[in-house]
Amino acid sequence: MRLTVELIQSSLSYINPLKDRELDLRGHKIPTIENLGIAKDQDAIDLTDNDLSSLGNFPFFPRLHTLLLARNRINHIQPNLGSSLPSLSTLVLTSNNLSELADLDPLRSLPKLTHLILMENPITRKENYRYWVIWLAPSVRFLDYQKVKDVEREKAKELFGTVEQPSVLASKIMGIKSRTFDSSAAAADRPTEKAIRVKLTDAERKRVERMIREAKSLQEITRLEKELNEGRIPGGALGASDADGDERMQM
Repeated sequence: MRLTVELIQSSLSYINPLKDRELDLRGHKIPTIENLGIAKDQDAIDLTDNDLSSLGNFPFFPRLHTLLLARNRINHIQPNLGSSLPSLSTLVLTSNNLSELADLDPLRSLPKLTHLILMENPITRKENYRYWVIWLAPSVRFLDYQKVKDVEREKAKELFGTVEQPSVLASKIMGIKSRTFDSSAAAADRPTEKAIRVKLTDAERKRVERMIREAKSLQEITRLEKELNEGRIPGGALGASDADGDERMQM
């Protein structure tokens, strides 16, 4: 079901037990965030049990501080999320499809984020997962319902360095994002079209990982990351049979 103006206007908006104004959009199988500009002055939005694959496309909500997004299909977070939601402090992403540590990079743009829940995502099984989140989003005080300890912050810094001078391990992680890239951000402008995804073959993935390992600078890693984010396979990752420009776009 599309997130239409009519659906938003007919949905329950109420004062919750925390005295916040909350908009209830649970359980509508919504595939894409759109038309939320008419939902003004909300403190919290509940989008649990929908069909979202990309977290983004929000209007400017200076007041919104809580987003509930459990049990969706989210595998991508838009880089500009923080500019749309500058006050976001609680983000619940339980039971989604975030799979690579670098997929969380947009959390850097949320300076007020204090409570983050990522349980039941594939990413939580990654080595150093908790340390990576603590390093990436230092404002977070509670991660997966557990308080972040000072000793964890020290360990995270030891592993990953600083933002200005990331360690080799941090640079390597930042260069590896999900194999699936979702362009559902554009779906808001074309709501009748399915989101387009680009999938890397095993051979292409190995070539990309080799390119990252052999990168001479962080700028080179950033360039590779940008190409992948835009749904383009880096030239050096294409095999001989792919040089004619076939990008293997799938619906």
